[in-house]
Amino acid sequence: MPAFPECWDSCGNCAQGDVRVAEVHVVEGQTLDFDDKVIVLETGKVALDIPSPHQGIVVEVFVRVGDKLDAGQVLCTLDPG
Repeated sequence: MPAFPECWDSCGNCAQGDVRVAEVHVVEGQTLDFDDKVIVLETGKVALDIPSPHQGIVVEVFVRVGDKLDAGQVLCTLDPG
């Protein structure tokens, strides 16, 4: 999970409410490319697509719809093979 934008602390507009997983777009065994959508986050005000910074085959998914997330949390593991 990437770090939340600095403006979330200063402005707080987008970050109203908990940051929760609205959609999960990966399953074990799926091949991901760079920038493929992994999850969609939702706050009280915005929805954010979170893309993959790497490519590979999804080994394990650690998040589900409704989970509350923190910056730095592992979303899934990939086998670069």
